[in-house]
Amino acid sequence: MEMTVQLTIDCADPQRMVTFWAEALGYVPEPPPGGHATWRSYWAAVGVPEAELPAGAGDVPESIIDPTGRGPRVWFQQVPEPKAAKNRWHFDLKVGGGRDVPLDVRTQRVEATVERLVKAGATVLRIKDEPDTGLYATAMQDPEGNEFDVV
Repeated sequence: MEMTVQLTIDCADPQRMVTFWAEALGYVPEPPPGGHATWRSYWAAVGVPEAELPAGAGDVPESIIDPTGRGPRVWFQQVPEPKAAKNRWHFDLKVGGGRDVPLDVRTQRVEATVERLVKAGATVLRIKDEPDTGLYATAMQDPEGNEFDVV
C-alpha cells in the first residue's frame, strides 16, 4: 500500500503562510489539479459542499509542495481560533551542512538564512551560540508565531 505524508498547519491566513513557508523551505505553491483555475473550482467539481468552504477558501493556493517531490505536502488550513500556546512540533531548517562543516561556515549559512527569513516575515527568538559544543542555531517564529529553528 502506498502512503504519502501531508503536514497540516492550522492558521489564520493561509496565503501569508504559503508565501512565507514556500520561501523558507524552497517549496512552491501547489497548483490546482486537472486544469482547474482554482482549488475552489476543483473542490466544487469533486463535490465538496459549499457550506464546508469558508469565504475565499481555495481562491489562492493554500498548500505548498517540494518541487523535487521528496518532501511532504504542507497544507495551511484556515481556522477561526488564534494560536494559543507554544507549538509542540517545529521545523528544523538544516542549512549549516552538519558537523563535518567548520563551525564558522555553518554560522555564516545560518545567519544568511535567518536574514532572508526575517525579510520574509519571521522574527528571531534567540540565538544559540555554543562554540564549545560546536552549536550555532537560531530559534525563530513564522508570521503567525509558530516556532522553528535554523541550524
